[in-house]
Amino acid sequence: MMEKDLNENKYESTLAKYKTNLKDEDIQAKVAELIEKKVPENNTKAVKELLFNCIDLTTLNSTDSETSVMKFTEKVNEFDDKYPDLKNVAAICVYPNFAEIVKDTLQVENVNIACVAAGFPSSQTFIEVKIAETLMAVQLGANEIDIVISIGEFLDGDYQTMCEEIQELKEACREAHLKVILETGALKTASNIKKASILSMYAGADFIKTSTGKMQPAATPEAAYVMCEAIKEYYDQTGIKIGFKPAGGINTVHDALVYYTIVKELLGEEWLNNELFRLGTSRMANLLLSEIVGEEIKFF
Repeated sequence: MMEKDLNENKYESTLAKYKTNLKDEDIQAKVAELIEKKVPENNTKAVKELLFNCIDLTTLNSTDSETSVMKFTEKVNEFDDKYPDLKNVAAICVYPNFAEIVKDTLQVENVNIACVAAGFPSSQTFIEVKIAETLMAVQLGANEIDIVISIGEFLDGDYQTMCEEIQELKEACREAHLKVILETGALKTASNIKKASILSMYAGADFIKTSTGKMQPAATPEAAYVMCEAIKEYYDQTGIKIGFKPAGGINTVHDALVYYTIVKELLGEEWLNNELFRLGTSRMANLLLSEIVGEEIKFF
């Protein structure tokens, strides 16, 4: 019991170093002002090209098959030939059983293989299963793993269980990057989002990500603002740069520009690359490509 108390105190004392008592209405006001004042200046071709290069091109459907995932990957291969002057997407994101198909099919450089794992999207399974799924995905070719925090444990205040799971999964990732999904729609408040962000980074996340895209609300500018604030504070205290990925509900180019603007204003130019910024949206690929090229494109 004493060890458990010490561990619980460890997480509480970590949170105490950060500003976590936030008012939702304050965040909403800051975000509204930021969008009004700063988004228009970022509506440029260069920014859209960068955003395209930050996309995690994703297929997470019940109908996915080896054939469909192979075709999906081949479109990424073809992109380099068709648009040689543009940088490709950042990653292809699939279920872990398709990691090997993507690895065997992918022929272009600088495109990562990401897999959702560890009981995605609910994170409701045995830790042993989560670890095994993560290990297998990495062994089959994934160099990025997207997991979901144990949301119920976090909401119950059991930060120890939540963080120790992330630590174990980080270890299972080996050299692969770990992207930790908070499912901000389930966390509801800015204070909860801030706490979950800090604990996830403390436990070993290389990226923190808003949502699975499987529940509503998914990504919101307000959640992104709080998460980027957390990343900035964490960097100021530790010197460690953590990436940010909004995902789910990014439906328009304007939406993408909003997230770009939040990252730019809160984290700065250093974060404006696909090593530290990703967009979890496949529909955005054709939309951005259309605006970059200047005509409607349905390539992906």
